[in-house]
Amino acid sequence: MLHTLEEHSIVKRSLADCFAYLRDFSTIEQWDPSVFSGRKLTAGPVDIGCQYQLELKIPGGQQIVMHYTQLAIKENELLVLEGHGANFTAIDTLHFKAINADTTEIHYRAALNFQNLLSPAYSLLKPILNRIGKHAARGLKRALEIPATPKQRFKDRISDHLLLPSVLNFGRRGYLRQPRKSHASRLDGKVIAITGPTAGLGLSAASELSRLGAKLILVGRDNSRLIQSTKQIMDFSGCRENQLSCYETDFSDLHDTANVGRQISAEHPCIDVLINNAGALFNEREVSDEGVERSIAVNFLAPILLTKVLSPSLHKESRVINVVSGGLYTQGVALDDMLFCKPPYNGSKAYARAKRALLTMSQHTATTAIVQNMHPGWAATPGLAKSLPAFNKALSPLLRDRRMGADTMVWLASAPELANFRHTKLWFDRQIHTDTVLPGTRTTKSDIEKLRQWRDGVLRKYLKPNRHGRFPTQKSADLQCLNAAKGVN
Repeated sequence: MLHTLEEHSIVKRSLADCFAYLRDFSTIEQWDPSVFSGRKLTAGPVDIGCQYQLELKIPGGQQIVMHYTQLAIKENELLVLEGHGANFTAIDTLHFKAINADTTEIHYRAALNFQNLLSPAYSLLKPILNRIGKHAARGLKRALEIPATPKQRFKDRISDHLLLPSVLNFGRRGYLRQPRKSHASRLDGKVIAITGPTAGLGLSAASELSRLGAKLILVGRDNSRLIQSTKQIMDFSGCRENQLSCYETDFSDLHDTANVGRQISAEHPCIDVLINNAGALFNEREVSDEGVERSIAVNFLAPILLTKVLSPSLHKESRVINVVSGGLYTQGVALDDMLFCKPPYNGSKAYARAKRALLTMSQHTATTAIVQNMHPGWAATPGLAKSLPAFNKALSPLLRDRRMGADTMVWLASAPELANFRHTKLWFDRQIHTDTVLPGTRTTKSDIEKLRQWRDGVLRKYLKPNRHGRFPTQKSADLQCLNAAKGVN
């Protein structure tokens, strides 16, 4: 039984942008509501013969797998793909035509051939298929057109203050309810530095940013894993190796973090986006050789320090994105115990407090660049499985995959609608959210000033090189507490 879907979309976007977005057919997961996920199976650049795997959503909540092959590519004119499912095949054709410099007509045609489908069943299926086609056309138009600058929604404010409705969206449910999931704005010529790019959210964000054409600076703590991640990024995006630069550092070592930052700034005088994604949750309290507790070092001090050291390379249009955590809703800044000396040590609380401190300082520190914060919700990552195995196991059916968790990170880095948005906010699923809800988590002006003084006191020595041009490594003056606290659990 043959059924043909045909839809036309007039999109306010240039022909080149439309074609570049749709050239990689796996982006269909971002605009077709009937597709749960899309994956390019063939490593490297998109070309004729490229293979894709789609997971389609069908009525009843089930999913079916479909494999596609790229049959034809005619630059800025035509894309043709052939798909095979369990009991049907499809030929998808996309024609592109420029109406003017900023408007494009896209003709989408899907010829579906169902095997062993009887006429009565087809009569029932036909309106469903037609509805799917119209939803796909609307989704494609929405994906490509640039929306207005977002404002905080009243329903989000209410949901945040009620807490439970907001928390229920931390899983994949929240992501799937987003009206717009596309990343269609090219980043060709842009330089983006991202920390923690070797796994989980960082690797997913780096891969998507590379697909958009950005040149990436990858900063991680394991050189072998950095090399492995460059291959994964190239396989995903088809970028060339010279589009990726790797720098190794341990973010619990502030001396090393500062030195690497200086090296990056010297070699990359213009950085358009800095994503402070690296983070870690430690279940046992440990103090670095510099005398700093690891959680506060990795999750608060290191991103602040790296941003400061890279500031000569950041310009007024640069974007700094701090990845925080939904856990900060439960914690305030413990100014009397910034290094978590008081027992018992709780890794989850330490992590949330460090992320709260990062959020607070980003909101109250003047900077040339545009600074934003985002939290990814509950995403299934290697870090979560390692640090919170019970939580990971209990909520595994509800967790986001890594692309869902990284979505807002990529959007904040690439969205043209944010070009003139200079207010530092907390973002989740591309929306502004309230950052303080529970009693005891709000910071006063006095608290902010004390936190700033503490931060500056710890970081001062890493920001001023000695007479040999190196950063000093002597331990901080407040180590009396630290030395006594080593071994505290």
